[in-house]
Amino acid sequence: METLSIILYVLGSILMVVLIILVVKLIGTVDKINEMADNINKKVNSLNGLFSAIDYTTNKLSSVSTRTVDAVVSLFNKIFKRERDEEE
Repeated sequence: METLSIILYVLGSILMVVLIILVVKLIGTVDKINEMADNINKKVNSLNGLFSAIDYTTNKLSSVSTRTVDAVVSLFNKIFKRERDEEE
């Protein structure tokens, strides 16, 4: 019975050491992941200015194209309205 308790204590000690080693490695991995996430976050933030400039440009182009289409449609409406008035 005494040898069984000694074997259990030794196995428990080995398990404890293995778990401590795994936890230390896990902490190192989590630190690397945090470092990588911070790096990605910095890169994304540096691109925010570019994306806002692209967004501004597309909004202005959309506004210009909308005004152009409105002007062309208005011109066609005036032309066809004159033709209808002349036909009546």
